[in-house]
Amino acid sequence: MLEFENVSKSFWTGTQRKVILDRVSFKVELGNSMGILAPNGTGKTTLINMMAGLEKPDEGIIRRKCNISFPLGFMGGVVGKVSAMENSRYIARLYGLDPDYVESFCRWLCGLGEYFDQPLGTYSAGMRGRFSFALMLALDFDIYLIDEGMPGTTDAEFNRKAGDLLEERLRTTTIIIVSHQAETLEKFARSAAVLLDGQLHMFDTLEEAKQLYDYETH
Repeated sequence: MLEFENVSKSFWTGTQRKVILDRVSFKVELGNSMGILAPNGTGKTTLINMMAGLEKPDEGIIRRKCNISFPLGFMGGVVGKVSAMENSRYIARLYGLDPDYVESFCRWLCGLGEYFDQPLGTYSAGMRGRFSFALMLALDFDIYLIDEGMPGTTDAEFNRKAGDLLEERLRTTTIIIVSHQAETLEKFARSAAVLLDGQLHMFDTLEEAKQLYDYETH
């Protein structure tokens, strides 16, 4: 279970205080994958980073009673000076997993060929996104965090394999996916919420969330 209790978060932009969350409380139970709709600039990435423990709340309590992934696209745990091969084996050891398995899984899913043995610092944004996604799926989490869905890539084979794996994981794990587009959530979300003006409005279905989101943003 992931729980926020009276959580507040804001930033000073230089001219005004931008409120991301204002005394927000909610729970995500295991087995109930959730989509969160939020317009650009409202704090999607900040919210998902707080879920992962990468950012702390100003006030309130965040309880993590399960194993929660780093956000898709987060590269803070890898080293740009070394290869994807070396990074995958290092991360595997950190999580107590078989380095041979994690390396081979990432090689297979990324489809980067010889680039897998080159430093991450030489990768394009799309290649880094593919490696980050593969690494996340190679590890064993109760809740997977995804900010804006699949990494931006034109590689059809990667998109097919990664999409199939995500759908398979939905049968045994929980996904929290945050996006400004309802279409991104449709394949994965069973319940939904809308982030607006520092409040998280919870709904039982994505269709209900879309009605509020469309009304407020159009």
